[in-house]
Formats: sequence, structure tokens, C-alpha cells
Amino acid sequence: MRKAKPKKRVILPDPVFNDQKVSKFVNHLMYDGKKNTSYKIFYNALDIVKEKMANNEKSPLEIWKQALDNITPMVEVKSRRIGGATFQVPTEIRPERKESISMKNLIAFARKRSGKSMAEKLAAETMDAFNNQGGAFKRKEDMHRMAEANRAFAHFRF
Repeated sequence: MRKAKPKKRVILPDPVFNDQKVSKFVNHLMYDGKKNTSYKIFYNALDIVKEKMANNEKSPLEIWKQALDNITPMVEVKSRRIGGATFQVPTEIRPERKESISMKNLIAFARKRSGKSMAEKLAAETMDAFNNQGGAFKRKEDMHRMAEANRAFAHFRF
């Protein structure tokens, strides 16, 4: 390659849970540089999850992490042009991209939900993802279904 790989930026852990994953999620959630607002939304969402899932022995942070794991895709399809035809080639996803896709899907489907505040919508989507349902989980299932359907083109992997 002609250019050197860009250095990975170090993301500081969040102030409450001291967790980098939370900081990344809040960065995805943020609009117009309003990080404090994003943190408030996230922590309020976890409080709502704590109230609604009080019978569960896991902490709200563990529930959120489990929800992210449940909606994390393993494979995706990429378009590849071969001899005039475009094939959907299933490829594995690198770990950083898996994490990013799952976070973006959780936020996107939370934003689409109906509800009062963003915190409530995020909490509802997190609980659905924890229970293997909801829009973000359906998106992951669709990605896997597409990859399975196009498994015959896996030998075109680049």
C-alpha cells in the first residue's frame, strides 16, 4: 500500500461505568457534538431498563451488552462485479465493524420507534434486542439470511 494505515483513536471510557463500549455507543448516539445530552439519554434509558426488568438478576449494563451481542451480525453480503454480472458475495465482518454495525442498528431502530422520549425508545429497543426480537434483531437475521442464500458465491470472496 502507498499510504500508512491511520492510527486508531483512543476512546476514553465513560464516567459512570468506566467502559469504552459505552463511550463508543454514546458517540454514535450523539447529534451535533451534544455529548452530554447523549450521555443523559443513555443513562436514562438504562434506568428505565432497570425499572422494567427488575425481576432479571443482571444489571442494566449487562442487559445492554447482551442486547448488543444478540444483534451483532457475523456475516454480510458485499456486491462484487464479475463478468458483467453483480453477485452478492457473503463475507465475514471484522470485529470493530461488527460492534459498530450493532450499535448503529440499535440506535437507528430506536429512533424509528414510537414513544415519548429517546431514552424510552432506546430502552424499549434494548429490551427487545435482549429478548431476541425488535427491528435491530430482525435486521441481523435478514443479513444472515441474505448471506445464506448467496452462499454459492462465497468463492468470489476478495
